[in-house]
Amino acid sequence: MVLLDTSALVFWTLDPDRLSQAAEQAISNADRIALSAISIWEIGIKVKKEQLLIPVSIQEFTDKLEQVDRIDSLPVCTRTWIKSLELDWDHRDPADRIIVATASLNACPIVTSDSIIQAFYSQTIW
Repeated sequence: MVLLDTSALVFWTLDPDRLSQAAEQAISNADRIALSAISIWEIGIKVKKEQLLIPVSIQEFTDKLEQVDRIDSLPVCTRTWIKSLELDWDHRDPADRIIVATASLNACPIVTSDSIIQAFYSQTIW
């Protein structure tokens, strides 16, 4: 299983040419592709602020993701929030903290181009 951060999810679904070769290969070879539910929230916020344009509504985008057999949308539950608080990481972005906490709890790598996440979490692919 690999966990896609929000940018990797956007690239994979809407602009696959932006994925690195290693990221594309990791996603293609993964038996399961996980995403944190916070990524849907983060995409929705960016769409609402017109910082990201997607060709469908956020609901349609989510519905299409749910139709892909290999995708697991992981909830942001109390355990994940607590893990994010326990991270010894001076990083204030709640979405990034949740994504790292989710990967940590599931012992899986994160597909991410984010250098801040890469510097903190050793199991990243890009």
